[in-house]
Amino acid sequence: MTAIARRPLLALPAAALAAPAIPRAQGATEITVHYCQPFIFQASYDAITAAFARIEPSIRITYVTSPGYPEGAQWLLRQAATNQLPDLSFQGLNLARVFAERRIAQDLMPLILQGGSAASQGYSDALLALGRFEGYQAGLAYAASTAITYVNAELVRRAGFDPAALPADWDGHIRMAIALRERTGVDGMWFAWSEWMFQTLLLQHHGRMMTPDESDVAFDSPAGLATLRYHERFVAETGMPALNTNSAQQAFAAGRLGAFYWTTAVVRNFIQSVGRNFELRTATLPIVPGIPDGQLATGGACGMLTARDPAKREAAWRFLRFATSPEGQTLMVKNSGYVPCNQIAIDDPRWLSDFYRDNPLFRPATEQAGKMAPWYAFPGPNGVRITQAITNNISRVIERQATPEVALRDMAAEVRRLLPRRS
Repeated sequence: MTAIARRPLLALPAAALAAPAIPRAQGATEITVHYCQPFIFQASYDAITAAFARIEPSIRITYVTSPGYPEGAQWLLRQAATNQLPDLSFQGLNLARVFAERRIAQDLMPLILQGGSAASQGYSDALLALGRFEGYQAGLAYAASTAITYVNAELVRRAGFDPAALPADWDGHIRMAIALRERTGVDGMWFAWSEWMFQTLLLQHHGRMMTPDESDVAFDSPAGLATLRYHERFVAETGMPALNTNSAQQAFAAGRLGAFYWTTAVVRNFIQSVGRNFELRTATLPIVPGIPDGQLATGGACGMLTARDPAKREAAWRFLRFATSPEGQTLMVKNSGYVPCNQIAIDDPRWLSDFYRDNPLFRPATEQAGKMAPWYAFPGPNGVRITQAITNNISRVIERQATPEVALRDMAAEVRRLLPRRS
């Protein structure tokens, strides 16, 4: 088997398989690296592994994968309980807090400072904050994303809209989706409902997930209700189908869906799956009418050091440092669609400026970078269960099993039960 990370939760071939020209060194240090969502991330890890093998041929990497962030977090907690942790784990930004609070993830700041100031290495304070909790640097951001708009330009034109100048707000996009359905016969839109996308729409309404002192939920509010009412409108007004993510991606790539709203991380996937089927366009996410300064939840992953053996810890740190370096981040961007998490890669024209100039489909993510806000991480040990409770109640609205009012009430009650009790 020569491919890296083909099956979930399975130890896979070493990094040398990605770079066969590198001879196997004697006395190599072997490390286990875990990451989630191989359907999005595999190409970027393959590219980084091959480049890393050329400069660190004595470090061998075995990959373990999980299909999604919640599954990855649950797996890592089980590994911690049985003392079988990997040496490095890339977890969703919203779930890293669980591992920081339990000290499963090690504090990276002492290692960062060994190489000089954090800023001199491209780790700006804003980027460090994505993996920092109460002063503890549990992770280094590897990939960041916000939700953007994907459209089938040919269908949009047939519906009477200009794909180069899409409506600015959600009301306009709902009108476009209705026109797409009526004039082309395809489903007009698909909005990737999830806890992350709920946070995105909530932030667009100037809402927040919890109170500043984290004593109670704050999404049980007019902003939270308005957020779920948009989900209801997507279904009731445009006929949005209740597809899962994989089915929606397939429908869009096959030309059966006019507009698709999800993470910028799948830009590369869509370029490949759409091929020459139709003209693909991307754009920034629509705003809530009258709220141009709403923010967007920042999705993505951060790398957390979990090795206990000193040699493996050093090797895992070297790999994490390379993966988050300007070179590693350039490879990550070119093989995914995420926003880079190294300031040097962003600012220095030697790295990505030519790429963004020549690849306009990747630009919307950078154009709305000023709206990026942290993907809120809930306190306590139940972060995965809270995420699922929120998603489940959104699904009830999408499937027309509950009104926004009822779903929001139940969502708030379930999350409150799962939050840690305050003394």
